Amino acid sequence: MGIGDQYQTCERSSVDANYKCVKYTDGTTYPSPTSDEMEIKLEKGEHFPPIRSCDKGAIWEMTYMEVLFYLRKFNIIIIL
Repeated sequence: MGIGDQYQTCERSSVDANYKCVKYTDGTTYPSPTSDEMEIKLEKGEHFPPIRSCDKGAIWEMTYMEVLFYLRKFNIIIIL
């Protein structure tokens, strides 16, 4: 679970994070998702959606992760 990791439609997000569509589950990249579908924000436990404009499953790549969740999961303490 980290930046750059990829997930498929119907899997669940394991963290609060942002994702972008990189391709479809059938290996194609066409037609392009709409601008509203290209990037999503999911909370932990939410399912990765399909791209509804073309009715295809998607491969989603993590672009941003809530750092506090990651720090708590691995019991990392930062002293400033």
